[in-house]
Amino acid sequence: MAAGERPLNEVQFLTVAEVASVMRVSKMTVYRLVHSGHLPAIRVGRSFRVPEHAVHEYLRDSYVGVETA
Repeated sequence: MAAGERPLNEVQFLTVAEVASVMRVSKMTVYRLVHSGHLPAIRVGRSFRVPEHAVHEYLRDSYVGVETA
């Protein structure tokens, strides 16, 4: 296991609908992020599950801060 990774039994997985709710976007936007590889996910049957930490990491990396002059 790499540094900073948690065992799989400790990882919380979110559905596409839950990710959309957290990010305040549509489910289609989440599907696009998953299919483009910007948001990692695993496939369970016909649906996707996204690790909760990946959502928070994506949002943190995508954050556009306002710089003060």
